[in-house]
Amino acid sequence: MFNSKSRYSKELILKCPHCSRSLEKIKERKDFNVFKCKNDDCSYYKNKINGMSQKEKNQFKQDPQAFKLRYIYREFHIDFKPLSKDSPKKPQVDLARIHVSPHTLGLILTYHVNYGLSARKTAAIMKDIHGIPISHQTILNYEKSVAVTLKPYVDYYPYELSDQFCGDETYIRVNGRWHYLFFFFDAVKKIILSYPVSPNRDTGTAIRAIDEVLVKMNKIPENLTFVVDGNPIYLLAQHFFAQHDISFDIKQVIGLTNEDPVSTEYRPLKQIIERLNRTFKGNYKSTHGFGSEKGSVAFVTLFVAYFNFLRPHSSLEGKVPVVNPKLEKIANMPARWTKLIDLAQEWIVEQTA
Repeated sequence: MFNSKSRYSKELILKCPHCSRSLEKIKERKDFNVFKCKNDDCSYYKNKINGMSQKEKNQFKQDPQAFKLRYIYREFHIDFKPLSKDSPKKPQVDLARIHVSPHTLGLILTYHVNYGLSARKTAAIMKDIHGIPISHQTILNYEKSVAVTLKPYVDYYPYELSDQFCGDETYIRVNGRWHYLFFFFDAVKKIILSYPVSPNRDTGTAIRAIDEVLVKMNKIPENLTFVVDGNPIYLLAQHFFAQHDISFDIKQVIGLTNEDPVSTEYRPLKQIIERLNRTFKGNYKSTHGFGSEKGSVAFVTLFVAYFNFLRPHSSLEGKVPVVNPKLEKIANMPARWTKLIDLAQEWIVEQTA
């Protein structure tokens, strides 16, 4: 029915919105193609030229490549639909099969997650102090089961958010290779909103990380801003969302010193999430990495659950970021862990009923 000369087989012709000339493909990247308008009579180009100072015009004559004056369009080929919030699903895990008491499970999580002890040290403490023989592999299995139970609760909880958000990446080791953990964080409420783990520090993961923040908002504010580092993947993510009519600003804090006004103004927010990274690294260090991606996701999920619901913060006057009266009145941490698990199980039953 179709042949190679059919008009249906031709590529879509992209045109400049300012002069209607065809855009020229200038680069092919992993996640997108870059198109440029090369029309010297384009109104976009002329306005950019006319808006330059005399000093900038002189620099432009010497080094035109240093200035981005022409209209640029990025055609993304990432198969991702923004704001497509799925309904929470009931985990296929039965915690009743865990062969320890709820108190013992709470002790294990307290030692392993709160205090950042390795699974082997946690097993040793359970035997030497509490007289409960348990292997380190069993502890890791329990960790994965609890993480699967808590993850829908952590991800879909109706958080009350501020208007100050920041993001950053840190390294973790999975299967002997470096992976990237992307944190996005409410800097005022101290709530971790996004925590994807990826083998790549790429645009696709940045898009997913930001989307996990956006879906937690009842309405996207007009002046929404994310403070991040100088990695270009966040600007590319901004372009991707803009093509889906989702607008927000990106403020990039570059380097370790304040060399520009943006870095000077927003560095305090960047420092807040860097402290979060250090807190995570303090807990992660004892693991010496993970043997599987599921293991890494399980550990990070438990850390986020602890950070959001159980860990007091001095900047919040000693309160936890997400205050729940049912947790607040419980005196000790092992019991709080078991109560948090109960709340997560009750919540997911209500949501999936």
